Amino acid sequence: MELDLDAHLADAEKAAAAASTEADVRALSAEYLGKKSQLKAAKKQLGALDPDERRSAGLRLNDAIERLETLFEHRGSQLADEARRSQLEAERLDLTELLHPIERGHLHLVTQARDRLEDVFVGMGYEVAEGPEVETAWYNFEALNIPEWHPARGSFDTIFVDLGEPESVMLRSHTSPVQIRTMEVQEPPIYIVAPGRTFRTDTADATHLPAFNQIEGLVIDRGITLGDLAGTIDTFVHAFFGGEVRSRLRPSYFPFTEPSAEFDISRPDGSWLELGGCGMVHPNVLRNCGIDPDRWQGFAFGFGIDRLAVMRYQLDDIRELVNNDVRFLRQF
Repeated sequence: MELDLDAHLADAEKAAAAASTEADVRALSAEYLGKKSQLKAAKKQLGALDPDERRSAGLRLNDAIERLETLFEHRGSQLADEARRSQLEAERLDLTELLHPIERGHLHLVTQARDRLEDVFVGMGYEVAEGPEVETAWYNFEALNIPEWHPARGSFDTIFVDLGEPESVMLRSHTSPVQIRTMEVQEPPIYIVAPGRTFRTDTADATHLPAFNQIEGLVIDRGITLGDLAGTIDTFVHAFFGGEVRSRLRPSYFPFTEPSAEFDISRPDGSWLELGGCGMVHPNVLRNCGIDPDRWQGFAFGFGIDRLAVMRYQLDDIRELVNNDVRFLRQF
């Protein structure tokens, strides 16, 4: 075999080191390993050698081919990495300069009001309780002493869900079911507030929404009276609205409380604004939850968080809370 393999390999290494692109390496691979390369020609000459020389020369040729293949593969990968780094460097963007400050979001008005309410009641010793938004007739009506003939149980007021028997599953129309669920599993004394979304078939207008937020409170303990309820309402009003705001109770009717009342808060102009309903928990409700009304008494109250936000920020239209107009929301 006339080819000097050591010199041939040395020439290939110098050529590969001098290559500057992947295309150059591919060309060298064709030159040193292709059909017209000197190694291929040397392989064709092996047949003229005697067996011992052919075996030895063949091993040397195969070794040279493997070394060249490894050489060109390594150099090709190296140049590909360099090309990629050069491309990334050329396309790099400087993002450190900010033309405008980052505008970060903040809590929605309703969330702000809910958090503030929870803080006020937690500070008064209450716990926060939650429950499902889809309820059965037992938790939404029956356990609350709301009879079947009551207008609140009609489809014109309640959003029913197509599950089970007709009008047996619904989107809760108040958060009072959370009170029932709590009394079923927790022994008195009980001091909870239950905030959450509620649903009714109201048409959206300046003062109503079909999906709105409520917060209800429940106290079950020994010796609880209507005076405790009035004092709790007054303490809450002062903590939330300020010491100059007064509260009052007006007689009313709810199936789940007896006696029942509406509670109002005073306005700066001397008028009164209705905030929500309240009353002493009806004995039937206590019995439905396995609580003896002769041993335990309690009161409950509830009002809309959305309306509270409307009053606090003196909004003209409650629908602004759900329109999600950023120009409006960023003001608060």
